[in-house]
Amino acid sequence: MSNIFTSSIGKKFWMALIGLFLCVFLVLHMSVNLLLLLSDRSYFDIAVQIMSSPPVKVMEIVLFGSFALHICLGLLLQIKNWLSRGPQRYAKKYSSENSFFSKYMIWTGGIILIFLCLHFMHFYFIKLHLVAPPATVEAEIMIAGSKTPVHNFYDIAHTLYSSSPAICLIYIGFMALLSFHLMHAFQSAFQSLGWNHPTYTPIIKLVGKIYAVVVPIGFAIIPLYFLLGCSQ
Repeated sequence: MSNIFTSSIGKKFWMALIGLFLCVFLVLHMSVNLLLLLSDRSYFDIAVQIMSSPPVKVMEIVLFGSFALHICLGLLLQIKNWLSRGPQRYAKKYSSENSFFSKYMIWTGGIILIFLCLHFMHFYFIKLHLVAPPATVEAEIMIAGSKTPVHNFYDIAHTLYSSSPAICLIYIGFMALLSFHLMHAFQSAFQSLGWNHPTYTPIIKLVGKIYAVVVPIGFAIIPLYFLLGCSQ
């Protein structure tokens, strides 16, 4: 039983399971963020209020723990893979064993981690009062029907993206790398869980490719929306 936690297969199993959980989170996060595009911002403010509720705060702990474990397992598996190749690591190309996307998973994953730190600086750390919001924006606002302030993420996003083309391009660039990462990660997770079938595997690969394109585009639309002044 302990092998499911300590063996390479066990690590891949947990990494895949956590990875799929994070894929579900990305869809939920994107769905909430796309409310920013609505002409009536009250829908987004209500969503922010719900995301600040105690049950969601508990889920944040689970989410951050999942991120940390996913990163640690990825590093351990990659280091083991490098060591297992030995001194002939560079003498042989592994194109027949690994897809183009899988070869760079560790690097795209590392860059995405850097992006997460940047993203937290712009939004989540403001929520924790560790970072001040833009000078022209109030950190919290009152909304109709609420007795407590709501984090003013709408104005924070509007100010951040509309005033800085560089930030927008950085965010869009990171979304392209996220797409690169997901292109292999989604279908690889199902393989690691042993869910291979001649009928279903091609469908999973197709869904994975669609997911890897649609989700990053969904996130990338938001900075473009504010940069181009569509919210005016």
